[in-house]
Amino acid sequence: MLKKITSGLAFTMSLLLLLGSVQAFAGAAEIKARMKARLPVIQDMKARGIIGENNQGLLAFRGGSKEGGDVVAAENADRMAVYTAIAKQQKVSAALVGQRRALQIAQSAPAGVWLQDAKGNWYKK
Repeated sequence: MLKKITSGLAFTMSLLLLLGSVQAFAGAAEIKARMKARLPVIQDMKARGIIGENNQGLLAFRGGSKEGGDVVAAENADRMAVYTAIAKQQKVSAALVGQRRALQIAQSAPAGVWLQDAKGNWYKK
């Protein structure tokens, strides 16, 4: 349980650091707050295997259940806003930023989380 909480906090901190680097774009503080508020629900959905992290840095449903679809859609929209802002700063595509973030997420994800590799295959960490 402590490992799960520690991993969740590490994920939150890395996300907040990522968001901190894009303070220049409008709404960054609001996005940070929304993402932080959603984190417990997302962690629960991951733990139950409903969602996983895809290879584009976004959440994706793993099975037939679309429980929490509004949470997933909101999280993905905020992540894309962040990726777009970073892409603009770095003069790269938002897709590339998302792919890079997916690699970071995979490295820091706790055991038991579903992840998608570069080829699109799902695996449980």
